Order: sequence, then structure tokens, then C-alpha cells
Amino acid sequence: MLKDEFYRDQTFDNVNHKKRAVKKAINLYNEVGLHLSLDYKTPNMVYKLSA
Repeated sequence: MLKDEFYRDQTFDNVNHKKRAVKKAINLYNEVGLHLSLDYKTPNMVYKLSA
């Protein structure tokens, strides 16, 4: 999933720019994107329901 969040020709100005982009992609995956395998829930929703 993470590799799909970036274009192959995307470049980063510095390490901090890259880190922000990766954190944003991880946040999208865990908190925004609904997953078919999780019954159209986010991973964070499933985690909170199991706690």
C-alpha cells in the first residue's frame, strides 16, 4: 500500500519531507482507507473494537 501512495518519479527535498510523506501515507492506510478484508472498516477501527 505504501508504495502506491507515491509516484515513481516523486522526489523529496530532504529527509524531513520524506518522513512527513510516509507518516501521512501510514495515517491514510490506518485511519482513512476502508479495507474490504476488514468488513469495510479501517485498521484502527478494528483495533479499537478488539480492545
